[in-house]
Amino acid sequence: MLEISQPKQERSLGELLGDLTREVTTLVRQELALAKAEMTQKAAKVGKDAGLIAAGGLVAYAGFLALVAALILGLWTLGVPAWASALLVGLVVTAGGGLLVWNGINALKHEDLTPRQTIESIESLKEEVNGSRVRNRATQG
Repeated sequence: MLEISQPKQERSLGELLGDLTREVTTLVRQELALAKAEMTQKAAKVGKDAGLIAAGGLVAYAGFLALVAALILGLWTLGVPAWASALLVGLVVTAGGGLLVWNGINALKHEDLTPRQTIESIESLKEEVNGSRVRNRATQG
């Protein structure tokens, strides 16, 4: 018995647009997942670095307090009144602390938190979609 092969059915424009919509939705979801993963990774790195700074700061602070007390007592034994010794050392310590805070803030400002991989991927996707539209128009026209 002869079998008659049916011609390939061409898909309608509506079906093609439906497929395109589903694929673009999937791609956007994947890009959002990539952005989330990238931002989580960067936030974890910044958090770890901040934790190290805090732990080191606490240990150094204990030693620093002992040195401040020794300096105040040293000035006092040299004949400077106790209140003046404490005031003088307090001003110097405060100025040094302010400088450290300023440096820390500037270092954090220079940390790049932009999800570069996601931006590149989205730009690439945008170029592909725009190129696909141009090719479709050329074949239809």
